[in-house]
Amino acid sequence: MKNRVQLIGHVGQDPEVKSFEGGKKVANLNLATNDVYYKEEGEKVTQTEWHRVVAWGKLASLIEQYVTKGKELGVTGKITYRNYEDKEGNKRSITEIVAEEVLFM
Repeated sequence: MKNRVQLIGHVGQDPEVKSFEGGKKVANLNLATNDVYYKEEGEKVTQTEWHRVVAWGKLASLIEQYVTKGKELGVTGKITYRNYEDKEGNKRSITEIVAEEVLFM
Protein backbone atom coordinates (compact mmCIF):
# COMPACT_ATOMS: atom_id res chain seq x y z
CA MET A 1 0.00 0.00 0.00
CA LYS A 2 1.06 3.52 -0.67
CA ASN A 3 1.64 5.97 2.19
CA ARG A 4 -1.45 8.15 1.72
CA VAL A 5 -3.55 10.14 4.20
CA GLN A 6 -6.79 12.05 3.70
CA LEU A 7 -8.08 14.40 6.39
CA ILE A 8 -10.87 16.93 6.68
CA GLY A 9 -10.62 19.29 9.62
CA HIS A 10 -10.32 22.83 10.91
CA VAL A 11 -7.15 24.90 11.14
CA GLY A 12 -6.21 25.55 14.78
CA GLN A 13 -4.24 28.76 14.26
CA ASP A 14 -3.05 30.92 11.40
CA PRO A 15 -0.45 29.01 9.34
CA GLU A 16 3.22 29.77 9.82
CA VAL A 17 4.84 30.45 6.44
CA LYS A 18 8.59 30.79 5.90
CA SER A 19 10.39 31.89 2.73
CA PHE A 20 13.84 30.69 1.71
CA GLU A 21 16.41 31.95 -0.75
CA GLY A 22 15.24 31.49 -4.30
CA GLY A 23 11.61 32.09 -3.35
CA LYS A 24 10.82 28.59 -2.03
CA LYS A 25 8.21 28.56 0.76
CA VAL A 26 7.04 26.18 3.46
CA ALA A 27 3.76 26.43 5.37
CA ASN A 28 3.15 24.72 8.71
CA LEU A 29 -0.30 24.39 10.24
CA ASN A 30 -2.22 22.33 12.75
CA LEU A 31 -5.42 20.61 11.63
CA ALA A 32 -8.05 19.33 14.07
CA THR A 33 -10.21 16.34 13.13
CA ASN A 34 -13.16 15.19 15.23
CA ASP A 35 -14.52 11.71 15.82
CA VAL A 36 -17.95 11.45 17.41
CA TYR A 37 -19.28 8.38 19.17
CA TYR A 38 -21.92 7.57 21.77
CA LYS A 39 -21.42 5.80 25.08
CA GLU A 40 -23.75 2.99 26.11
CA GLU A 41 -25.79 5.49 28.15
CA GLY A 42 -26.35 7.57 24.99
CA GLU A 43 -23.91 10.32 25.96
CA LYS A 44 -22.29 11.94 22.91
CA VAL A 45 -18.49 12.09 23.01
CA THR A 46 -16.35 14.15 20.62
CA GLN A 47 -12.68 13.20 20.38
CA THR A 48 -10.37 15.74 18.74
CA GLU A 49 -7.06 14.73 17.16
CA TRP A 50 -4.46 17.30 16.11
CA HIS A 51 -2.30 16.79 13.01
CA ARG A 52 0.79 18.74 11.96
CA VAL A 53 0.59 19.57 8.25
CA VAL A 54 3.50 20.81 6.12
CA ALA A 55 3.13 22.19 2.59
CA TRP A 56 5.90 23.29 0.21
CA GLY A 57 6.19 25.54 -2.86
CA LYS A 58 3.04 26.73 -4.63
CA LEU A 59 0.82 24.94 -2.14
CA ALA A 60 2.50 26.89 0.68
CA SER A 61 1.82 30.14 -1.22
CA LEU A 62 -1.87 29.25 -1.60
CA ILE A 63 -2.11 28.44 2.10
CA GLU A 64 -0.43 31.75 2.93
CA GLN A 65 -3.03 33.62 0.84
CA TYR A 66 -6.24 31.82 1.74
CA VAL A 67 -5.96 29.88 5.00
CA THR A 68 -6.67 31.34 8.42
CA LYS A 69 -7.56 29.99 11.85
CA GLY A 70 -10.87 28.11 11.84
CA LYS A 71 -10.94 27.45 8.07
CA GLU A 72 -12.09 23.97 7.09
CA LEU A 73 -9.66 22.12 4.82
CA GLY A 74 -9.37 18.79 3.11
CA VAL A 75 -5.75 17.58 2.98
CA THR A 76 -4.27 14.68 1.04
CA GLY A 77 -0.65 13.76 1.66
CA LYS A 78 1.72 11.30 3.27
CA ILE A 79 2.83 10.63 6.83
CA THR A 80 6.45 11.38 7.65
CA TYR A 81 8.48 10.97 10.84
CA ARG A 82 11.45 13.08 11.90
CA ASN A 83 13.85 12.77 14.82
CA TYR A 84 16.05 15.50 16.26
CA GLU A 85 17.79 16.63 19.45
CA ASP A 86 16.54 19.74 21.24
CA LYS A 87 18.79 22.39 22.82
CA GLU A 88 19.04 20.35 26.02
CA GLY A 89 20.16 17.24 24.12
CA ASN A 90 16.86 15.38 24.51
CA LYS A 91 15.78 13.20 21.60
CA ARG A 92 12.47 14.30 20.07
CA SER A 93 10.31 12.91 17.30
CA ILE A 94 7.69 14.56 15.11
CA THR A 95 4.94 13.01 13.01
CA GLU A 96 3.75 15.21 10.14
CA ILE A 97 1.48 15.07 7.14
CA VAL A 98 3.29 16.38 4.04
CA ALA A 99 0.49 17.86 1.97
CA GLU A 100 0.22 17.00 -1.71
CA GLU A 101 -3.25 18.48 -2.24
CA VAL A 102 -5.40 20.92 -0.26
CA LEU A 103 -9.11 21.39 -0.81
CA PHE A 104 -10.63 24.64 0.45
CA MET A 105 -14.04 23.75 1.89
